[in-house]
Order: sequence, then C-alpha cells, then structure tokens
Amino acid sequence: MKTLFSAIVMVVFAVGIHAQSRLENAKKQASQNKELILLNFSGSDWCIPCIKLHKNIIETDEFKKLETENIVVYINADFPRNKKNQLSPELKKENASLADQYNQKGLFPYTLLLNADGKVLKSWEGLPSEDALAFSKEIKSIKENQK
Repeated sequence: MKTLFSAIVMVVFAVGIHAQSRLENAKKQASQNKELILLNFSGSDWCIPCIKLHKNIIETDEFKKLETENIVVYINADFPRNKKNQLSPELKKENASLADQYNQKGLFPYTLLLNADGKVLKSWEGLPSEDALAFSKEIKSIKENQK
C-alpha cells in the first residue's frame, strides 16, 4: 500500500512539474539570456495564412537565426482541427490559457513579440506583409531598442 501511495504522489508531482507552462519557461530563458519571446497563434492544419507564415517566415534560416543567436524564444500556440493532428490535453489546455491571456479575439494567425515579463511589445494580426528577412530585422531592431 505504501508503494502504491508513493507511486501516486510521484506521478502527481511529475505532472505538476510538467504543467509548468512553456511561457513561464520562455520568460525564464528570455530573462537569463536577455531575449524576447515570439508567441504565435496558429491553426496549423486549417488556416492558410498560418501555414504560409510558418513556411515563409518561421521555418526559414533567417528566422531560425533569431533563435540560435539568443534574440527570441519561439512559442507556437497551435489549434489544429484535424483529428490526426490533435495535441495532448495538457498542451491544448496551455494553448487555451495563452489564448485567454493574449488572443481573446481568436485571431489566426496572430503573432506577438513579448519581453521577458510577458509585456506585448509588438503584434502582427494576420500574415505579416514582410518577408522573413524584413520580419527578422524588425525583431532585431525592437530588441536593440530594449537595451
């Protein structure tokens, strides 16, 4: 019985630790490395502008440099519709919480640049008009102005 109780306590504790949100982790990382946070709300399997945003900006080498050069921490709050693309219940709950906090209008795609405290510095409603290079330069410029 003691073993069963210990196992249950460990599982609950492990779930509690895992439940710490990606945003909280991103805030810690951003604070430690003096980075910004890019939070993107997308519908990866139904929203055509979201798919274009990922293909033409997020998945490019220019954008990936922002992550490798400690300029941004990227979070994708995805809301897929197809059954085969569904997220874990924990991730669904976390994305819903992010939407409650930052995307109450339910816009897709909706991209936010946040500081390490979670304050919105810039937002893009819909597909940004810039290409990946211009988008990345704008983020770098905003980061430079934060110093």
